[in-house]
Amino acid sequence: MLWNWDYALSILPSLLEALQVTIYATIMGFAFALIFGLLLAFGRRSKIRVLSLISGAFVEFIRSTPLLAQLFFIFYALPQLPYVGISLSPLTAGILGLGIHYSTYLSEVYRAGIDAVPRGQWEAAIALNFSKGRTWLNIILPQAIPPIVPVLGNYLIGMFKDTPMLSAVTVVELLLTARIIGTHSFRFIEPFTMVGILFLVLSYISSLGVQWLEYRLNSRT
Repeated sequence: MLWNWDYALSILPSLLEALQVTIYATIMGFAFALIFGLLLAFGRRSKIRVLSLISGAFVEFIRSTPLLAQLFFIFYALPQLPYVGISLSPLTAGILGLGIHYSTYLSEVYRAGIDAVPRGQWEAAIALNFSKGRTWLNIILPQAIPPIVPVLGNYLIGMFKDTPMLSAVTVVELLLTARIIGTHSFRFIEPFTMVGILFLVLSYISSLGVQWLEYRLNSRT
């Protein structure tokens, strides 16, 4: 029999348990990317030349190198650096790698949203004698964020689909769990098919969530 329902149902709990690791890594990695990406966007817009150059060089370097190489460096090479060597757990290293990698892309998305804010809004803030912090929090970011929500959502889904790379640093996520199950039972059709279905369902749910958030944000404007 090509497909065994009894076997598929028997491995489902293990796959769902591994799915929790995948979802956790995605949420934490994306949260890091959102914050660090915004800081990188600020850095690239900074009037301090050195800070702008360093931020720009960091973004280009990370975007020009593979995520897998970055994960290897964080998990295997970082602990061996003299004086600053830091050992991280596999999951922490994976989350950090995902967060740093995607933050460079989100920084460009933030920059596009900020640049799209009409110049008159900046001038109005200056005329009203707003502080820089109040200008950003009350005027610029509330106008810059809603239009870029769909793009941010696309990167969230992209990160979710990139989590199988964490298996390279021994994170037992969804795809690695399916491979282990298949290796033990010599049946690969059921576990890999179910992994594909789980990724499809979660990606679709995420897409609906992004659409709902976009609608809510636009309804307030």
